[in-house]
Amino acid sequence: MFKRFYIIMDVLTPQQRRRCMQANKSFGTKPELALGRLLWSCGLRYRKHPKNVTGRPDFCIRKYRLAIFVDGEFWHGRDWEDKKKNLKGNRDFWIAKIERNIERDRRVNTTLSADGWKVFRFWETDIRKHPGRCIGAVLRYLAGFTSESAPQYIPADYTLDTPSILLAAETGEEYGKE
Repeated sequence: MFKRFYIIMDVLTPQQRRRCMQANKSFGTKPELALGRLLWSCGLRYRKHPKNVTGRPDFCIRKYRLAIFVDGEFWHGRDWEDKKKNLKGNRDFWIAKIERNIERDRRVNTTLSADGWKVFRFWETDIRKHPGRCIGAVLRYLAGFTSESAPQYIPADYTLDTPSILLAAETGEEYGKE
């Protein structure tokens, strides 16, 4: 009798892989929540994922016709030409899917811009590594609608890792000890 040998491409069973893929969220991701907290702390009020705005942006400020998208590097194809070469499993499916996502993003940007909207797209790592730059770009755009200049209180290297329990005059050491 002949024995059949199968090459297993995945270390997970199909049911486990299905559960892992279902866990990928499109709403409420960590970078999205972080940017939302920053926008809110700057006094900006927004709507999340409005159904009647083309592309359903992650954040929408209708008064200023502003649409903000938070894009994941893999799903939206950051440095796609380089990363496309490194795909191993199910290449045809993933290349077609990511390229459709990139094309859809371009189409949404064009449609919103033609309708008079300003579109911001931030990569998730930019929000994590340089949140001050992201929020600063939004605030500079919004400053054009008021007589005030863009606020200077958000540094370009602002990080989310700063402890929130310290007051401005306190140091990290315990009070009274040097």
